[in-house]
Amino acid sequence: MTIILFDGHCNLCNAWVKFVIKRDSTKKIKFAPLQSEIGKNFLDKNKIADNYNESLVLLRDGNYFIKSTAAIKIFSLLDGWEKHLKYLIFIPVPIRDFFYFLVAKFRYKLFGKLDTCMIPSAEISERFLN
Repeated sequence: MTIILFDGHCNLCNAWVKFVIKRDSTKKIKFAPLQSEIGKNFLDKNKIADNYNESLVLLRDGNYFIKSTAAIKIFSLLDGWEKHLKYLIFIPVPIRDFFYFLVAKFRYKLFGKLDTCMIPSAEISERFLN
């Protein structure tokens, strides 16, 4: 199973989830906010601070990926032209993560923050883990 953990309070992260759902025709990717029980259990199991929200997390084949590596690996799972962005993996991690960090640091200022976690609409609720 492939799971994306994301900051449920972040408008940019919520838009990212909707973007991925539209481009995952096989519906193989599931989602859960980092603030959910699933997210909290993952953070606890991997000894990551329980208030972690600095990056989306991709869980796949028993491994997890964060920051730019997670985003690029997610691109490789999509149907559209975006799957070709998987080749960004050849850019050195420090360079990729620097730009990821810049966006992550200012995402609330640029895109806003929700008071509560995203509540999925009926049409996408089956893609979310409880």
